[in-house]
Amino acid sequence: MDTVGVWSLVRFAHVTGAALWVGGQLALSLVILPLARHLLAPETKDRFTAAAGRRFGMLTGTVFLPVQLATGWAMAGHKGVTWASLAEPGYGRTLATKLALFALVMLAAAGHGFAHAKGRADLARALAVLSLVGSLGIVLLATALPAT
Repeated sequence: MDTVGVWSLVRFAHVTGAALWVGGQLALSLVILPLARHLLAPETKDRFTAAAGRRFGMLTGTVFLPVQLATGWAMAGHKGVTWASLAEPGYGRTLATKLALFALVMLAAAGHGFAHAKGRADLARALAVLSLVGSLGIVLLATALPAT
């Protein structure tokens, strides 16, 4: 059995960050928010869900996003990925699609925060769903990429 090397640790950090991001979205959407709607008074629910969203957004901006960008960039460099190779069939196009979807998910997540802050609940909800579905798509694409 090979020992755990530096690239295993980089990949571990990348996968763990993704799991926490997507898992957090799922936990908020499927467990925390439905329970808050059911168990809390409207004013308390609104304060709680807004605080939970802000906390998750802060963790995303200060932990998840920097870890994903740093480890993703490092793995791509280690793999020898170039801008030109992103257009090549197989690994390159899969990674390019994953990166494009990641950018869209980050835009949707940011848009969700802005829509929520402006009191546009329907738009905020739609962007949250879009972000979650896109995040699951990123995980699907990531499983198609070989280990670096």
